[in-house]
Amino acid sequence: MGRSRVPLGRDHVEVRIRVMSLAILNEETGTSPEYAAWLKTAKHPVRVLMAAEERHGPYAVSQLYTAMGTRHHVDAEADFEEIIPKAQADAGLEADLAEAALLAEFDELRLASHQTGTSLVGNDVGTPAVRAGDVAFFGPVVTPAPRGEAAGLLFDAVVAVASTPGFYEIKRTRTERPNFQ
Repeated sequence: MGRSRVPLGRDHVEVRIRVMSLAILNEETGTSPEYAAWLKTAKHPVRVLMAAEERHGPYAVSQLYTAMGTRHHVDAEADFEEIIPKAQADAGLEADLAEAALLAEFDELRLASHQTGTSLVGNDVGTPAVRAGDVAFFGPVVTPAPRGEAAGLLFDAVVAVASTPGFYEIKRTRTERPNFQ
């Protein structure tokens, strides 16, 4: 979850990544058997993220999440058992954090982080959920992601729209797969 600790404005944004678990979000929905099986292994990297946060704080989550996401989405690596140790090395974290992937003890932290995020935006959304000051919302989902000034303009516009009392949703059908380049 992004979080601003200073007055809003794109020159004053501090980003903090918070875990939101698709496995938790979708555990009670009628997902396909294939997706349900994938969700069981998808919690492994999330547990490692929680272990990294417990040991090193939120900055480590940001670094590790970025490294995992780059390997999975940009480099098209699919096996979490291979992604996790490589991403830990990319993020400069200890190799033993990978042991958390199989430890259910990190599920409580995963659930607490997830519930913190959904308490801001509700359960009928997905990721990303963003909090900027007192405003929280799902999205934006954009592909490819804008850069530089275009990203700042989009951020300001989304915060402005989400700050409007009674505003709930803008959505249209996706016509392209995510582009992470």
